[in-house]
Amino acid sequence: LEVELGQSVEIDLLEGTQRTVSLPVTALIEDYFGIRGMMDADALARLMREAPTVNSVNVSLDGSARDMFYAAIKGMPVVSGLALQRVSLANFREAIALLITTMAGIYTGLAAVIAFGVVYNSARISLSERARELASLRVLGFTRGEVLRILLLELAVLTLLAQPPGWVMGYGLAWIMQTNLAGELMRVRLVVEQPTYVFASAIVIAAAVLSALVVRRRINKLDLVSVLKTRD
Repeated sequence: LEVELGQSVEIDLLEGTQRTVSLPVTALIEDYFGIRGMMDADALARLMREAPTVNSVNVSLDGSARDMFYAAIKGMPVVSGLALQRVSLANFREAIALLITTMAGIYTGLAAVIAFGVVYNSARISLSERARELASLRVLGFTRGEVLRILLLELAVLTLLAQPPGWVMGYGLAWIMQTNLAGELMRVRLVVEQPTYVFASAIVIAAAVLSALVVRRRINKLDLVSVLKTRD
């Protein structure tokens, strides 16, 4: 509704004396499920011109008196249902955890494939552009490890320098997704903890290491004669 504190909202009463009333906004709360308005029970009863009624009660339950509480509830015909917050919260977390774990697994797999493709493609391009230089170093007496170290050092520096911009871009993408997916039914907070950045960087570094192993095989199979051969 985009209302601010102190403004008024018009409400259509659909029960009792149906009419339209204007009520002031005295407080704003952050709610992640649905769109709800809350009002003092006595003030609501006066507004509806009805006697005060209660449709739900929140109680604290001692674990040792649980059986007695259940027996007392069964003896009250006016009580239509009972919900335990602990059980409801556990079921909710189980359902959400399964959904989030599945989505996170898919996104992580795609991210790992993309990271490997980008890093490996960069290493392949660098190797193709500098193949003659690397072969010349081999002819001059450099070992395979020294030649590989020269090529991979550049790859390592680029990978490390790309981490901070990647964190910023990842946070921005998460903010865009959180904003666009927010609806009337459910909304979520954007919470990115430090282990998330560590895990993301670990995936990229692992992809870089795997790419380095592949490039190492290509350097070991480098044909010095064909690479150094000058085209006529």
